[in-house]
Order: sequence, then structure tokens, then C-alpha cells
Amino acid sequence: MSLVRLLGFTTLACGCVIGHYREVASNREVAYVEEKGRTCETTTHRRNHTVSTGRSTVVVPLYATAKSA
Repeated sequence: MSLVRLLGFTTLACGCVIGHYREVASNREVAYVEEKGRTCETTTHRRNHTVSTGRSTVVVPLYATAKSA
């Protein structure tokens, strides 16, 4: 088990929620299925398992900063 830092989450079209993490020791990015969508029929989307992500995947930041007027 390695130490990881959470980068953000993405919700896929199938309803699955993917968590994006960076391993602290190797600086490698990994993605895990956090929650499986209710209507998802993809067998490779299993909770707590890694998934491969395409380059088009957008990571949603945990903390959004807003400009004050």
C-alpha cells in the first residue's frame, strides 16, 4: 500500500465516480472507481479497482476558488 494524494473526482457518462490520485513516492497518477453508477453496464467498472483514463478526462479540483467582486 502506498501513500497517495487526492487530485479530484470525475463522473463518467455511465454514472460511475472516478477518483484521481497521485502516488507520493513515484509521482504516478492512478484512477480508482469510487462508486459504480446505478445504470452502468461496463464490467470493468468495479468499486475500489483501478481504471485506465484517456487523455480527454477532466479532473475536477477539490477546492474551487472564486474571485470576489
